[in-house]
Amino acid sequence: MARVFVTGSAQGLGRSAAASLLDRGHQVVVHARDRQRADALADLADRGAAVVVGDLASVEQTRRLAEQVNDLGRMDAVIHNAGVYGESRRNPGPEGHPRTLAVNALAPYLLTALIERPDRLVYLTSDMHMGGDDSLLDLDWTARRWNGTQAYCDSKLFVTALAFAIARRWPAVRSNAVDPGWVPTRMGGPGAPDDLEQGHLTQVWLAVGDDAEAARSGQVWHHRRRARAAAAARSVDFQDRLLDRLAELTAADLPDGPGGTP
Repeated sequence: MARVFVTGSAQGLGRSAAASLLDRGHQVVVHARDRQRADALADLADRGAAVVVGDLASVEQTRRLAEQVNDLGRMDAVIHNAGVYGESRRNPGPEGHPRTLAVNALAPYLLTALIERPDRLVYLTSDMHMGGDDSLLDLDWTARRWNGTQAYCDSKLFVTALAFAIARRWPAVRSNAVDPGWVPTRMGGPGAPDDLEQGHLTQVWLAVGDDAEAARSGQVWHHRRRARAAAAARSVDFQDRLLDRLAELTAADLPDGPGGTP
């Protein structure tokens, strides 16, 4: 039995992943943005899930969220599922970062840096990461005119590169990214054509699966099959430059890993 933390689990893929893990007898920690949304997790809590609360658009609340998770004990796996898409405006959080950047990239980085190191990490990406900008210029969109689609593509490039960087720096940790496809969640819309069940089951498989494929690290997965990744995400130089920028924006350094690249 594994202990698994799933971010953004009040609805959609995260909720489905949490429910599936509970069905399999695992201990699950679920997450909501605020107390009101946490009410939607009452049925999972009744089944034994622990509930933590924190707005990932806020660096400070994300820090407190990491403390809540650590207080519950070490996780065997963390699924970084939470994400936002299609923001029509910059929508800055308390620290001034656009919500798309904060939720999709800064929060996964900060939680990775602050939560006691698990055995497995799963990061949600998208095939739209292929269109991400690898310049690392103006991440906060203060000099550019806001483009919600491009900001999303950028954020998914960043989180994919983060997954690969962790696999390289922490060789004892299985770190992977999942492209769930365009699925019919609230984010994807009711007309999305991809398989919702396969989207969340791939997360679960990477978090607790015991077959040889699930033991791989440093991959992008789509429906339990390896998928393409942007060249920038695979670039060690880009990964290191990205980690430096994320550390600067969050005021948190990523711990080194034994046997990994410092």
